[in-house]
Amino acid sequence: MKKSQKKFRKIIFKNFFLQKLLGFLTALYIYFVKITSSIEFINKKFPDKFWMNKKPFILAFWHSQLMMISFSWSSEKKINILASSHSDGRFGAIVGKYFNLNNIQVSKDKITSSKIIFKLLKEDQYVGITPDGPRGPKETVSDGIIKIAKKTNIPIIPFGFWSSKNYSLNSWDNFLITLPFSKCCYVWDDPIYITEDLDNKNLERYKNLIQNKINKCITNAKKKITNAKSL
Repeated sequence: MKKSQKKFRKIIFKNFFLQKLLGFLTALYIYFVKITSSIEFINKKFPDKFWMNKKPFILAFWHSQLMMISFSWSSEKKINILASSHSDGRFGAIVGKYFNLNNIQVSKDKITSSKIIFKLLKEDQYVGITPDGPRGPKETVSDGIIKIAKKTNIPIIPFGFWSSKNYSLNSWDNFLITLPFSKCCYVWDDPIYITEDLDNKNLERYKNLIQNKINKCITNAKKKITNAKSL
């Protein structure tokens, strides 16, 4: 990132009024994208089952796909998205409030953060986790989401998204910006249950499983959009 861009970000994120204004304008843009775009869902039966029975689950998706996550959500209950306590996380919280998203800012203290998540899931709240966030490595699943699912016995639902018109930012995660008048596709995969007796030997296997399923969702979304274009 160029020095001028870093300086601009510093000015924005240090000024609360500018943060609020930029958050509002960003929310307007996202809403404009929604009303000008077509949206299709694949395998929505997986989250629907939990929503209907009012049972919690952990939504797993890559950090780069945060922008359009709200329009995948059909439950009256808010989804609690874990966000870091640094400036990007605070900005995400401002934008999220316009779309029934509750950004939970977690601290660097992993024990405190885990307690917050366990409390939410115990209250039958829905939690969204970007297993590669907040700072990467990109599209790599960390241990955290596995440990949370193991301790709470709450299933993980992998999720992916794609749009026909988009571009990626020059950020660590190549954050995806969807453009207006797009074809958008949201894809879920079947729930993953982590048993309490999971040992460290199988930890990597489940991390790879989640990673592969999220990527599979994105691949299927891309294929659906490509096929729609060819018709």
